[in-house]
Amino acid sequence: MRTARDEPPDFDDWYGQEFPRVSRAMALAAGDPGLGEEAAAEAFALALLHWGRVRRMESPGGWVYATALNQIRRSWRRAALEDRYRERLRHVHAPPPEPPDTALWRAVAALSPRARTAIALRYVADLTEADVAAVMNVSRGTVATTLSRARTQLAAQLRPVTNGNVR
Repeated sequence: MRTARDEPPDFDDWYGQEFPRVSRAMALAAGDPGLGEEAAAEAFALALLHWGRVRRMESPGGWVYATALNQIRRSWRRAALEDRYRERLRHVHAPPPEPPDTALWRAVAALSPRARTAIALRYVADLTEADVAAVMNVSRGTVATTLSRARTQLAAQLRPVTNGNVR
């Protein structure tokens, strides 16, 4: 049991004496000086927050070391979780493949932005005209008209040409 003369000094003195040692030990334990210092700083911040209880412990230094190690472990778990999440996103949400450089895709690319969007949503995303209207924030009639005009333009651009004559 601690006696009055065993009590640690006030927090500022204790922090000034212990922080460099705890920080170095955590840097070595983590294998990363930045992470070690951050963990030590977090542990001392918690010690200050709970100083009334921590200062009466048998080993306030031991508590700070354990708390700093817990911070490091928490950081490692968070990093591993983030890595798994990023890996999952890479596979689940891979961008769609580039369309082949065909006459159709070149003709679609030449359409107005509104027509391209309507074509993409209706025929690539396979949305209904009502859903396309909701996504584009226009009326269903506007979508129908835009799609009709776009199909007419595409048909004209894609009509086969032989010897300069349209077949």
